[in-house]
Amino acid sequence: MGILSALKPAGVWKYFEEICGIPHGSGNEKAVSDYCVAFAKKHGLEVWQDEAWNVVIVKEASAGYEDREPLILQGHLDMVCEKKPDCTIDFTKDGLRLGIEGDYVYAEGTTLGGDDGIAVAYALAILADDSIVHPRLEAVFTTGEEVGMDGATVLDVSMLKSHTVLNLDSEEEGILLVGCAGGCSAKISLPLKKETKSGIQAALLVDGLKGGHSGAEIDKGRANASRVLAAVLADLRADAAYSLVSIDGGQKDNAIPRACRAALLFSDDEMLKKAQAVCRGSLERLQKEYRISDPELSIRLQRQEEGEAKVFTEETFSHALALLTVLPNGIICMSPDMEGLVQTSLNLGVVKTEADRLLLRYSIRSSVGAEKEALVEQIRQAVRLEGALMEINGDYPAWEYRKESPLRDDCVRIYKELFGKEPKVEAIHAGLECGILASKIPDLDCVSMGPDMSGIHTTEERLCISSVERMWNYLLELLKR
Repeated sequence: MGILSALKPAGVWKYFEEICGIPHGSGNEKAVSDYCVAFAKKHGLEVWQDEAWNVVIVKEASAGYEDREPLILQGHLDMVCEKKPDCTIDFTKDGLRLGIEGDYVYAEGTTLGGDDGIAVAYALAILADDSIVHPRLEAVFTTGEEVGMDGATVLDVSMLKSHTVLNLDSEEEGILLVGCAGGCSAKISLPLKKETKSGIQAALLVDGLKGGHSGAEIDKGRANASRVLAAVLADLRADAAYSLVSIDGGQKDNAIPRACRAALLFSDDEMLKKAQAVCRGSLERLQKEYRISDPELSIRLQRQEEGEAKVFTEETFSHALALLTVLPNGIICMSPDMEGLVQTSLNLGVVKTEADRLLLRYSIRSSVGAEKEALVEQIRQAVRLEGALMEINGDYPAWEYRKESPLRDDCVRIYKELFGKEPKVEAIHAGLECGILASKIPDLDCVSMGPDMSGIHTTEERLCISSVERMWNYLLELLKR
């Protein structure tokens, strides 16, 4: 018996638990893709699998529903893999360790992958149950969504007959999404020049931050660990002499970093003590700044071994610090048309010191294409001044709001009838694959929805059990009507 076997709807939780038992981080989706293909063959359904491991499963309409408009159920197979420092799970080969706490499912020490495993579980449970009435269903499971929507970008849609999509990649019950930002990833590379010096090595660590999704939670004003550490480096540079050995923070472009670490070299213990006093002052100032969003912010400068180290030359360090502090980060502007909606933003998700370069990775988002391009060009010009290079990848279009949407009207009407209240109809700043699908399928009518989740892309991720059941009942009513 599985950990989730007593939960309802049983079919949804059965498939969700099986998916959680299969490693399926971005770039490692073959096994879960093969699992979906095996499912389709077991149930006698048409199935396609491409070289990117995207999967399309088709189930023909129930008796009496043959003349209804076909419907695409869409979600992605990959998950963001984050874990706590003491967690021993290897995401490349281990399944997740699931647990239940009250009305929530979680994974011990790691992200849960409810984003977007629950979409796949919903679709498989529907496809497996012949008692559920429905039009022709086309289940589309894509790969690489969390790293640039790579699977959707190369997806062949020629076998699809539907022009209507229910995207199941949202995280708040009662909210129907009808538009999203477009985006891209920027990779900035600064060539490193190093020299050998002797002294006292120390580790500078910023942690205790909440982090979060760089689209859905960029408006929360949360601290970015890499930017905080860069601010501390700037404070230190004004009052203490040191050299930079390395700096590393964050793991994903689209996650706000929760921790960042730098290795520093000081000439002697006296200079190190002076720097530690500066860090205490920086901590006091930054704790006040982020007292609401990140009350657990911590900054520590700890002595390590004495000896030689290869450090950034002074010129290289100046360029690196300029890139880390001068480039914009966070919200650039808010939407003038929709109250509370972020229109354009960027997030410094990864800082990594490699053998010959310092690598910075940004997630850039905007619901206005021209504004996104202008921001990219602004960053490109600033990067060039610091002697660095920039490349753009994973560019995806925005999903534009449709004034006329029969699907949206149906979803609103049926939700109100089922739950006795109006759902909210919104656009979001996070990226969804609907924009890419709309660029491939003419006149696409699309709505995104999902059950309540919190802490996505973090080790605090939680999936609400009762909400999963309510949204299941809503999906079945949509299929029936």
